[in-house]
Amino acid sequence: MNREQTLRRRIKLLTWFFIVGLVLSGATAIPLNTELDWLVNQLGGMEPTSGTATSEPGRWLLTTHAALQDVSARHPLLFYGTDWLAFGHFVIALAFVGALREPVRNRWLFDFGLLACGLVLPFALAFGAFRGIPFWWRLIDCSFGVVGFIPLWFCRKWAIELERRHR
Repeated sequence: MNREQTLRRRIKLLTWFFIVGLVLSGATAIPLNTELDWLVNQLGGMEPTSGTATSEPGRWLLTTHAALQDVSARHPLLFYGTDWLAFGHFVIALAFVGALREPVRNRWLFDFGLLACGLVLPFALAFGAFRGIPFWWRLIDCSFGVVGFIPLWFCRKWAIELERRHR
């Protein structure tokens, strides 16, 4: 296999990784109550209320669980926002099909993705603090930007190499 074929294969593989990550990340925004119910049940040894939980993550999980149950019972329309969050993930993932087809011509998608992933960090840190999200959870949110940045950086690098080979 020549270098160009190798680069194209690598770009496709990492672009698919990014697309699948976006779709899965978006899909998890829809069934929040079900997911959190499952998680609380899996951690069955947890105390029944956030006030009696002995660990900060336990308190956070139980507080979040209670808040989601309350919102679901009183204001389920608010979950429409997370449905749209999921939709945004799906549409962005769909856009990256262009990078799968023609990575050199659509290299701008890698630039766009890198910028978006980089902006996750200040956004999560600032708005997480504003909303009272624990710092350790904001770091988890930031990890999505870091994990997305890495494959896109390689894809961009390899797309530039492919472009140079064609000049």
